[in-house]
Order: sequence, then structure tokens, then C-alpha cells
Amino acid sequence: MGVRLTLELVLAARESSRRLLVDAPPTRQTGDVTTAEAPRWRRLEPDERREQILDCAVRLFGERPYAAVSTTDIARAAGVARGLLNHYFGTKRDLYLEVVKAMVQMPDVADVLPPGGTLHERVAASVSWFLDTVGEHGRTFVAVTGAEGVGADPEVERILNTADDVAAGKVLEAIGMPEHERRPEHVAMIRAYGGLVKAAMREWIDRESLSRAQVHTLLCTALVAIVQDALPTAGSREAAVSRPGS
Repeated sequence: MGVRLTLELVLAARESSRRLLVDAPPTRQTGDVTTAEAPRWRRLEPDERREQILDCAVRLFGERPYAAVSTTDIARAAGVARGLLNHYFGTKRDLYLEVVKAMVQMPDVADVLPPGGTLHERVAASVSWFLDTVGEHGRTFVAVTGAEGVGADPEVERILNTADDVAAGKVLEAIGMPEHERRPEHVAMIRAYGGLVKAAMREWIDRESLSRAQVHTLLCTALVAIVQDALPTAGSREAAVSRPGS
């Protein structure tokens, strides 16, 4: 009984010391005066911890092939136990699917478009916004949308196809075509443009054969040409899309 009580007291003392070391603000020596700095440690809320793990996964899957990244690697990078990673995301594949979604599901572009701008101005603003947004994690975007990803996975394909449809709708919105004027051919043409976008991103991010400025020019020129020359072949849309200078 005495040994057990002594052991419990020792463990309690260690835990108390650990908490003091973790929670106490670090000190900084300035001359002869010691001052306390703001604490660098704080307990993260579940959503923040989940986001932290996801951010680390995004980075690692951009740096290495899928097969070369383990949940242990991601947990270590996030500073959490692997069990906590499994609690939030399940398996490595489940976490990878979340990374794919994070890379291809873009926020609305409407806020960055110049009000009343011409077609050229709206296209230029949209492409700049896209390159800025995707460029932040460019290698991961290239990996999950290309052959470097998990391979022929039906769920990944479903996510990418859905994202392509959503992105096509946003592009048509950006160029000024209202939803009720859109035809399946319009969406198909913009989805085809999406293939050019992914290829251009690979040339810029992965192969470094094109600069950002060159990619911007390529994507803007191609989209304007599609709007002016290709979309009309799918049906009348003169009233739906603004002409340059209008």
C-alpha cells in the first residue's frame, strides 16, 4: 500500500511539473532584468487541430509521391499522435481524399472581378486570382490532378470530375454568361479549357519551363478566344457575354 501511494505521489508530481513547464510563459533575459514572453503553447480546438493536420498532409503530398508518405510522417509533421490523425481522418487514403478536395474546390471568384469590367479585364482578374490561389500549394495541385497521385481511384476521379464541373460553372460566371443561358456544350468547352489549365500549371510548377507571366498570358488568350470564337458555335450567346471594350 505504501509503495503504491508513493508511486502515485511521484507520478502526480511529474505531471504537475510538466504542466508548469508547458503552461508557464518562457522568460527572456534583458540585461539584468528577466521578462516573461507571451506563451508559445496553447491547446488547439478540434477544428484547428484538424486543419493543422490537413495543412501538413497538403505539404507532404506535394513534396513526395503518395506511396512515400505515411500517416506517421504526417502525424510527426503536425506534432500529434498517429491515433489522433486516425481519429480525425481515418486511413491514409481518407486523408488523401481530403487533400484532393482542398486542392480542387475553389472559393467563389466573384469578389475579385472588376465590376462592369470588359471581357479581357474579367478574364485577366480571374486567371490572376486562380494562379495566386493554386500557386500557394502548386506542387500538391499538380500531384493530385496528375499521374503522381494515388492512381486509378474511382473516388479521386469522382472528386476531380465534380470539381471540373463546378469550375466550369465559375468560369462561365466570370465571363458574364448567366446560368439560364448555358448549354451542355458550353460546359464541355470550358472543361476542355480546364485540361489546358492543368497542363500549364505542370509546365510552370513542375517542369519550370514556363514563367507565371507566360502561363497567365497563355490562359487569358485561350479563354478569350474560346469565349469569342468557340462558345458561339454552341448557340447564341451575344447578349450573355460582354465583348471586349463593352
